[in-house]
Amino acid sequence: MYKLKLIIKREFLAKVRNKSFIVMTILSPLIMVAMVALIAYLNIKNSEEVRTVAFIDQSGIFTDVLKDSKTTKYVNLSPLSLEIAREQAVESNFYGLIFIPKQDSLDLLAKSITLYGEGSPSLSLIGDLESKFQQKIRDIKIEKMGFDIDKIKAANTKVEISAEKYTGEKASKVGSVLKMVAGGAFGYLIFMFIIIYGTSVMRSVIEEKTNRIIEVIISSVQPFHLMLGKIVGNALAGILQFVIWMVSAGVLMFVISSALGADFSALSSNTPQLTPEMTAHMQESVSGNLTLVLHELKDFPFVTLILSFIFYFLGGYLIYSSIYAAIGAAVDNETDTQQFMFPVMIPLMIAIYVGFSVIENPHGPIAVAFSIFPLTSPIVMLMRIPFGVPWWQISISMLLLIITFLGVVWFAAKIYRVGILMYGKKPSYKELYKWLKY
Repeated sequence: MYKLKLIIKREFLAKVRNKSFIVMTILSPLIMVAMVALIAYLNIKNSEEVRTVAFIDQSGIFTDVLKDSKTTKYVNLSPLSLEIAREQAVESNFYGLIFIPKQDSLDLLAKSITLYGEGSPSLSLIGDLESKFQQKIRDIKIEKMGFDIDKIKAANTKVEISAEKYTGEKASKVGSVLKMVAGGAFGYLIFMFIIIYGTSVMRSVIEEKTNRIIEVIISSVQPFHLMLGKIVGNALAGILQFVIWMVSAGVLMFVISSALGADFSALSSNTPQLTPEMTAHMQESVSGNLTLVLHELKDFPFVTLILSFIFYFLGGYLIYSSIYAAIGAAVDNETDTQQFMFPVMIPLMIAIYVGFSVIENPHGPIAVAFSIFPLTSPIVMLMRIPFGVPWWQISISMLLLIITFLGVVWFAAKIYRVGILMYGKKPSYKELYKWLKY
């Protein structure tokens, strides 16, 4: 046990003293926050861009619906011919030119409208125009049928379905979004941690094997203790880095959001004045949504999710890092690992894809099966827990994860014990099977 502690300490200190580890620990939160700020800035700038679109309405039907908006400005070129209008659109650098010909029927007109432009048009612009034209044609047809459009519009009623649990507690879409985001974030974090620090263990083994340092170490330490020490040492270094990232990124986001909040409050004087009725409606809407959010947060299983995250976080890492350590011991260089890496990655990729079905049906048979299967449970189960999972399913999943970890460590140790001193031969799956019998 004393030697195991020494190995863990050595691996931990070697990792945290590495220059790349220190640099990435400092820079990663800055990069993440900078990316979020950049995306927000680009979205704001993109939404501020105003596109100028010209149109020729020979039918005389759609002129009144092509009104300027925050992102689109319309220019009426109906008096001009199509050829002249196209030349003017090109010279004026307009985003596009809408040509609406005159047709005998509305159905034929609906299929004759053309949008000219330099390249492929924006899908949002096309969708907006199609919606406007469809609504206008619908209104004209209704008038021709002798119906009162105003009465028909007044008959349109927005339906909002409220959701309640069988126990009488209210549920909402907000709660589903919170559960989806929390489960997805925790599951994705485990996925990234396994990939990054599992491969770190593998590279460490390959490096020591290549430099022949392992021959000296193995003379005084059992291979199993050496492998386990590498896994735990890298895990502790990874957890430390992860905690630093979360704390520093949280502080940076708080500082930036506080600064932006101050700027936004300064802009409040430029907003238009609202009527008392509009203000009351907005306050009621915000108050209702805030109440729903607070209610969902109150019932959110934070304790269960955090404790489960710690367990599956460690369980998933220990299983896959043991496999990575065995792969590192079996090969002489990182290039030779490719034949073994893909089968290891398959369960992780399946877990991420199954996560999408968890969001839609968290209690379906596929979601339940993959949340219990040990190689995918660390990711899938965490995505299910926010939606409520029976205790017996969590217990079975954890028990199978522990049993699988013990089995994987045993198999990995057998391969590690033989492969750590093997040089010059590229092993096959058949060769690895033979090592298990030694």
